[in-house]
Amino acid sequence: MPYYFSEQNIFIFLIQLFFLLGLARLLGEFFRKWKQPSLTAEIIVGVMLGPTVFGRLFPNLYKIIFPLDITQQNMLETVAWLGLLFLLLETGLKMDFSSAWRHRGRALMIAITDIIVPMLIGFSLTLLLPAKYLVNPQQRLTFALFMATAMTISAMPITTRVLNDLNLIKTDIGYLIMSALSVNEVIGWLIFTLILGLFIHIEAQVSRVLFIFLVSIGFIIFCLSAGKRLANLIISKIKDYHMPEPAASLTFICLLGFLCGAIFQKFGIHALLGFFIAGIMAGEAEALPERTRQVISQMVYAIFVPLFFVGIGLRIDFLKNFNVFLVLFVTFIGIFGKFIGAWLGVTFTEISRVNRLPIAIAHIPGGSMEIVLGMLALRYNLISESIFVAIIFGAVTSSLILGPWLRYSITRRKEISILEFFSRREIIAELKTIDREDVIDELCRVASEQVGMPPADTLCSLVLDREKLMGTAIEESVALPHARIPNLIKSVIVFGRSIAGIDWNSPDGKPAHFIFLIVTPKEDDEAQVQILRIISRIMSKENTRIRIMSAKDAQEIWDILAQEFTQQHIVRK
Repeated sequence: MPYYFSEQNIFIFLIQLFFLLGLARLLGEFFRKWKQPSLTAEIIVGVMLGPTVFGRLFPNLYKIIFPLDITQQNMLETVAWLGLLFLLLETGLKMDFSSAWRHRGRALMIAITDIIVPMLIGFSLTLLLPAKYLVNPQQRLTFALFMATAMTISAMPITTRVLNDLNLIKTDIGYLIMSALSVNEVIGWLIFTLILGLFIHIEAQVSRVLFIFLVSIGFIIFCLSAGKRLANLIISKIKDYHMPEPAASLTFICLLGFLCGAIFQKFGIHALLGFFIAGIMAGEAEALPERTRQVISQMVYAIFVPLFFVGIGLRIDFLKNFNVFLVLFVTFIGIFGKFIGAWLGVTFTEISRVNRLPIAIAHIPGGSMEIVLGMLALRYNLISESIFVAIIFGAVTSSLILGPWLRYSITRRKEISILEFFSRREIIAELKTIDREDVIDELCRVASEQVGMPPADTLCSLVLDREKLMGTAIEESVALPHARIPNLIKSVIVFGRSIAGIDWNSPDGKPAHFIFLIVTPKEDDEAQVQILRIISRIMSKENTRIRIMSAKDAQEIWDILAQEFTQQHIVRK
């Protein structure tokens, strides 16, 4: 006889969702204003509503809202799993793995050292843990491998958000950080999947385990080669047939995630890796608009992800399982290992000393990825609840300190004034072209007139190459195309205004009206970062954009920009 949810099941489920999602969103907004990751707020809500606080203070009411009935728990658990699957899909979607791999010199060096060094540190120290902290002392080797992986993998979404807040995401240093983290995350997930597979199939024959992983690796290679081209073709066809967007692309990406997840689950790996790989495949599609990516990200982080992280607090008593030694052990080793690993990687490259500290700091957050790994290990009884609580505290701590520490490393740079590189002659009040490449060419022709600047065609080619690596449009109709030129005498900025607007594939879907071409010496690692940050900050003011849009000529635009840049320089001093 088929089983149906009762009316009471549905009623309690809706009440649970109301409190969990509502409170997570409310507290998350407060944390966002404090420039802190929302996952911290979501975990706190779970802790407050779970057995740690609510269940301890009001046990009878807690049992009414969160009953022990297995059907009721499974309803919430299913939603939480959807949140976890979509989190991995969205994480893969944000990656530009092909671009990172093509320019793998410095990024690959940083990623490899940031995998090897913390893995060695975490593995060797975890082997020394007393047996009482292990679920099964006979599996110490597998346990140590997992802990090393959990304390090694970095949370790219956390770093991405902080780089956005600091206006660094479009700079060369921001691109290098994102490239290294992309490689780090893919390698980290492959290592974890291997360890988890060894643990799950521990009683299987070695040949069977080897076959599973060879097939999985083969499928991953197919997905990241022919698979991504097929995904791009399908998304292009969706655009050609004018299907409703972003609904059509969203449906396709979800179907891709379900398919890859099912295949990996059948292989005996885990569906999460399938969703992650599916996200990378779809994210590599050039036909996928940036606006669609943002819609998917907002959907995932507005509904599914909060319910997953809140659900963690509902399942575990944090007070009962809090161990000071384990928390300090996981937190310190995780942060120290990743920082040292990235720092060593940077020192092996030609990156200037001033950029070493921010790049190393950007790799420290464990964040959501560390918690996901811990949750899976707990589910398969590889770790205890005390270890899992320590992993959560380590992930949250590393995420909380990232913003202030990275901000400090950037503010230590010497001050510059943009007016040193900018004048009335470098302003185009009305751009003549409406195509992105033509606009860049038009701006480059003005910049090429400066002393020591390469010919316009050469300069345009360099700027377009950089544009192809990572789009330079930011929100509110602003685009910041840029390039670093060897042996340049000084930085040059050219501004162009487009009344009609230009399609620049911006995150918010708005056409670009304000385009700043920024050319800096390749040997100067500080100029580009500071110029992009200052322009981003100035153009984030709605009143400034309105005034520039209303200006009648280049002189009036110059007066507005000069005033804003002067005030900004005074405030910074």
